[in-house]
Amino acid sequence: MSWEMVDEGWGRRAVEFATLSEPSNCREYVAVHHRLRVGAGQRLLDVACGSGLAIELAAIRGAICAGIDASPRLIAVAKDRNPESDIQVGDMEALPWDDETFDVVTSFRGIWGTTPNAVKEARRVLVPGGRLAITVWGNVGRSPGAWMMSPFRWATDEKVQHQADMVSLGRPGVGEAFLAGCGFDVAERFEVPFVFEFADPETFARGLASTGPAYEAIQSIGEEQFVERATDLATAHLRDGLALRGQVQLFGYIGTKR
Repeated sequence: MSWEMVDEGWGRRAVEFATLSEPSNCREYVAVHHRLRVGAGQRLLDVACGSGLAIELAAIRGAICAGIDASPRLIAVAKDRNPESDIQVGDMEALPWDDETFDVVTSFRGIWGTTPNAVKEARRVLVPGGRLAITVWGNVGRSPGAWMMSPFRWATDEKVQHQADMVSLGRPGVGEAFLAGCGFDVAERFEVPFVFEFADPETFARGLASTGPAYEAIQSIGEEQFVERATDLATAHLRDGLALRGQVQLFGYIGTKR
């Protein structure tokens, strides 16, 4: 699939993704920035930056930020959030920056085992000794919040298998070997806090429907059916006086450019 096609799924509900879904990622972003000690004057690139919340949080810490994503509609939101940052629409496997431009590259569930060229490009634009941090799903099926991601399985068997191939980096030893093979010295993987949190079943359904994996399911069963089924699913998990909440296992890797 051409990188330009990403906008079809991820960009179609860009504002809803930015305001209903992405806020759940804050714990992940903050935890990784803290581990990297992101701070004043560091040049940071966020790959597959989506609607730019991670860039905004890094900029608050004083970093000089850039970002790239394949979705023009998500990038429009990212630029609105980060008018001082260098944010571009493009292919993460052909980055539009010169060699050795950045001190840090991050990618939050944007680089997968199916995209090794993105890692090689990240290495190219890092200074010697620069660091790449990526996050990947762990054992989703055994996570307390697994039910929140189960609607993605309403896609075709082929697309569900592709999703499984993408998240293979979360398996023990796989992510380390993947990054090492691309020229990084890799520290041991670490667990990253991640929690989905929504106010009510309707917000859950709308937030989930704004994501790329959900769009693959929507192509199979239709958006109206997807939203209805997702709302019913979340209703069964309501707790009096509390938000819908589900923790999902997430891992991070930090590699240092040799």
